Amino acid sequence: MSPVLSPCIEIKPVLPADVPAIAALAREIWQATYPGIITQEQIDFMLEQRYGHERLYDDLEDAHKWLDQAFVDQRRIGFAFSEIYKGEFKLDKLYIHPDLQRQGVGGRLIAHVAERARRLGHPCVILAVNKRNTAAINSYRKYGFAVREAIVDDIGHGFVMDDFIMEKML
Repeated sequence: MSPVLSPCIEIKPVLPADVPAIAALAREIWQATYPGIITQEQIDFMLEQRYGHERLYDDLEDAHKWLDQAFVDQRRIGFAFSEIYKGEFKLDKLYIHPDLQRQGVGGRLIAHVAERARRLGHPCVILAVNKRNTAAINSYRKYGFAVREAIVDDIGHGFVMDDFIMEKML
């Protein structure tokens, strides 16, 4: 049996021209990930709230936010958004296409974000993850994150985010 070759992963900043592709990738990943965790109505609401083109263009202009994308063999397969949030360094979004999960792409993006946090003098990286998203929670634990607290955050229109806040010490 021949060894499995790890994919060639390239991480690049998201540019304005990438916004439509990032929004489309987010929709594809969310539709594969969140049914059964949250309702379709909440999926649609959150996609529009977080991945509408204008929101993404605004995020690109914010000096305290960083949008990175991952490519494998020139195929855009994931992204990570990070930001300074209430004085802490937050991994706000991390999504990998389901076809290429568990191949190290998420780990590379986490390492990329953690290095940025370290360079900027932050002692840890935090993130929020849905309490029912056990696959993501297990993956974050694998990369050194631990649950810090549980929260329920009202995001409007009758929807809440029922999350764990996890942190990784650097």
